[in-house]
Amino acid sequence: MKSWLWNGALAAAIALPALSGVARAQSTDNDGCSNASLQGDYAFSVLSLVPQNVVVGIGTFDGKGGFTQIDYPGDRLRTDGTLAFRTGQTGSYLVNADCTGSQEIDLNVPNVPPGTSHGVIHNAFVISNGGRSIHGVVAEITPPGATSPAASLTRVDFWKVGSEQEN
Repeated sequence: MKSWLWNGALAAAIALPALSGVARAQSTDNDGCSNASLQGDYAFSVLSLVPQNVVVGIGTFDGKGGFTQIDYPGDRLRTDGTLAFRTGQTGSYLVNADCTGSQEIDLNVPNVPPGTSHGVIHNAFVISNGGRSIHGVVAEITPPGATSPAASLTRVDFWKVGSEQEN
């Protein structure tokens, strides 16, 4: 009788945490994210290995799928002779219920020859920390003036601007 009771208790001790983990995993399959999960200003940084580049900026998500940003590429003082941030960059984003998403940014670079791209970036991302952080990769980039996408090994991270009390 003691061994039957002991075996039953041991089986329950093993099974209950496993079952609660399954229930917990199933309850988070749909975290309820949407475009509204991203709203407001987010500071971001980009680290690109191919092509080599770094960028910092502020991106603004409108909560409805629209996006604008200003940024500063790390070599802009050398290449353009200025410390001014680039402006006029717009785009869109789509957040899935599982807190993954995609983003398209039109770089709107001036003085690009007719018939060529102003520059387009496609990002794939995940949302964390209740929408306060976004971690992504550049899935595809077509540089300004190019006619086809270029290779990219690029990471981008966004952090919500503002205090912890703000939503």
